[in-house]
Amino acid sequence: MLTMRKSEERGHANHGWLDSYHTFSFSSYYDPQHMSFRSLRVINQDRIAGGKGFGTHPHRDMEIITYMLDGALEHKDSMGNGSIIRVGDVQRMSAGTGITHSEFNHSPTEMAHLLQIWILPNQENVTPSYEQISFSREEKLNQLRLIASADGRDRSVTIHQDADIYASILEDGAEITHTVRQNRYAWIQVARGSLFVGDRLLKEGDAISSDVSGDLKLTAQGNAELLIFDLA
Repeated sequence: MLTMRKSEERGHANHGWLDSYHTFSFSSYYDPQHMSFRSLRVINQDRIAGGKGFGTHPHRDMEIITYMLDGALEHKDSMGNGSIIRVGDVQRMSAGTGITHSEFNHSPTEMAHLLQIWILPNQENVTPSYEQISFSREEKLNQLRLIASADGRDRSVTIHQDADIYASILEDGAEITHTVRQNRYAWIQVARGSLFVGDRLLKEGDAISSDVSGDLKLTAQGNAELLIFDLA
């Protein structure tokens, strides 16, 4: 069965410097009907004003993935990492036994736009680790590009969970197909633009989930960017 999650139904918090939409319950937004989907716990669509960001704060036992859409994010953490996350980059932190980190918009004036994703790990108390890989537009154009997996295959970032994450940028009218295997589940998140999943139209911020096996045909209406989560 396919289940829609409309953009306007998400939780929303606008703090002035941060405009954030929450697909699942997060912070002060609580909806018992939308706590998670399988191991997928958080998808936050964040827009961060120039020069602003999140001060040092802790995490543990969570796989945290940042997918940049516009601008750049400056990252520092207790593992000694310091980096700039730019469009096309995918950052992965395995919080494990515990980390602290900060994230700030690298630009003093331009908006940073990103998806922050949390995935529940399949093992706790792992040694914290960090990874950042850049994927070109061409790698994602009109095709699915694996960006995260349990085994790090095809140069994807490695996560502690039986989950594959794909990214795609579709040109108007382009079609791709994702096959949901037996005993797997899919979540499709539209990062921008609009597309059809079968005969259902999804716009920016919308999502659709599948809990049955079979082929999902995606057709762009205009240009679109999306993530597909293939989950145990």
